[in-house]
Amino acid sequence: MKLLRIGDFGAEKPAALVDRENYVDLSDVVLDFDEQFFGADGIENLRPIVEERIATGGTRPVGGQRIGAPIARPHQIICVGLNFSDHAAETGQAVPSEPILFTKSPNTLVGPNDNVRIPRGATKPDWEVELGIVIGKRSSYLDSVEDARDAIAGWVLVNDVSERAFQMERGGQWLKGKSAETFNPAGPWLVTQDEIDDIGSLGMWLDVNGTRRQTGTTATMIFDPYFIVHYISQFLVLEPGDLINTGTPPGVGMGFHPQIWLNAGDVMELGIDGLGTQRQNVIAPR
Repeated sequence: MKLLRIGDFGAEKPAALVDRENYVDLSDVVLDFDEQFFGADGIENLRPIVEERIATGGTRPVGGQRIGAPIARPHQIICVGLNFSDHAAETGQAVPSEPILFTKSPNTLVGPNDNVRIPRGATKPDWEVELGIVIGKRSSYLDSVEDARDAIAGWVLVNDVSERAFQMERGGQWLKGKSAETFNPAGPWLVTQDEIDDIGSLGMWLDVNGTRRQTGTTATMIFDPYFIVHYISQFLVLEPGDLINTGTPPGVGMGFHPQIWLNAGDVMELGIDGLGTQRQNVIAPR
């Protein structure tokens, strides 16, 4: 299934995608795609309902409605840094021997086509197309990578927007450069595991103003998604609905010579095979 949330910011309704133009409304049976939903095996419980509504013609057109992030605000957004060897090389940093972990404020989460706002004082805003993992069950000290597979609800396209001056030049805390409002567009939908044959072979891309900046594949990840979930569970408790951003391929702005940064008026477009596409307008600070 592909799960999405449709409606104005803060008032999104849960739904399931039928095709690119139609959806099934689920707001009468599901409050939201949140911790309670995922923790109660909500995806499997929804399958017969979605199938029945499709069979009986209970679909609606997406039309021009806003698509929000496909999950409600998670307890935490955890990110993996330098998880592509070619991205590490372009930034001049060593390939990590273990995953580099940092957090991102959960209130950065916005819809796939919402505006991205440059924060006050920013000088080096940057882009990062990434594969996101949505956690499906409470997980702590998972015994194996196979257990990690069972802990995953599905996959989502994310843009891990960053402000490099805040990240690299303001005391070494990556959180500072990752947590401005609107800095985590997600969606357009959550894709359940059964929809993707091989999560390790998906093409990834990102354009800025129509120019291709990032081209990559999940095949070149240093640490695959299942290893990442197992690894993180050894250090903290993952809650249902939590989001993990798994790293970006080469082509970020800081990797160019000279470096390239986002400005108000720029447009980012990005996608991952099977997970849909996004489009964001970059807007000026408040």
